[in-house]
Amino acid sequence: MFKTIREDIQSVMERDPAARSKLEVGLLYPGFHAVLMHRLSHALWVRGWKLSARFFSTIARFFTGIEIHPGAVIGRRFVIDHGAGLVIGETSEIGNDVTLYHAVTLGGITPAVDSSSQVNQKRHPTLEDGVIVGSGAQILGSITVGAGARVGANAVALHDIPPGVSVVGIPARVVVPRSVTKSSGFAAYGAPDCDAPDPMARAVDGLLEQVATMSARIEDLERQLKNKPAPIPPGHITSEDFNDDKTDDSVKGEKP
Repeated sequence: MFKTIREDIQSVMERDPAARSKLEVGLLYPGFHAVLMHRLSHALWVRGWKLSARFFSTIARFFTGIEIHPGAVIGRRFVIDHGAGLVIGETSEIGNDVTLYHAVTLGGITPAVDSSSQVNQKRHPTLEDGVIVGSGAQILGSITVGAGARVGANAVALHDIPPGVSVVGIPARVVVPRSVTKSSGFAAYGAPDCDAPDPMARAVDGLLEQVATMSARIEDLERQLKNKPAPIPPGHITSEDFNDDKTDDSVKGEKP
């Protein structure tokens, strides 16, 4: 137990540049306090002392503003930075070396089945080792966020996220592939460490380029039509019909 506590404090020191000492972390960091209380409440939960577990988790939420259900499974070296408004649901599973920021929600989506079968059903996300989730992100449902993935601030993830990628947006979309993200180190708030525009913005830019190309083509066609002589309607008489070298059989024999 004491080894786990030392690892949690050391992880905060490594990932939060504002942490000046281990004593400061142990006494003044609500994220550390919430994790510590969760480890106690979870131990009670797995031993069947459900009411006592919920009591300690409620006390922790009251003092820290962080809500972690005692049924959630959390690995080692877990760091909650700031943490206000963070919610972790009952069947959530979190691996080792995971970092979450404030206002993150690991929420459950209730399946459309009989309520009696939902008691022990997996409803919340699974975060594998090394995941970073930025502030305000919502990860909903029984989905898996792969090892080393980054979820950007205010993203909404509704489907599985591959390992080692960075996702942003609503719904969350991959903006940095694994080959780029895997080699880089810790990224605060899960922000990509390279210039990675939103894929939706790239799609819109592509459409705008196509519209501009089509507009230019239409203007060129209109210019060509404007310079082209107008077609002669059927039955229309022109000056060529009165040339001396032409004889109109239809007017022979007619009097002037």
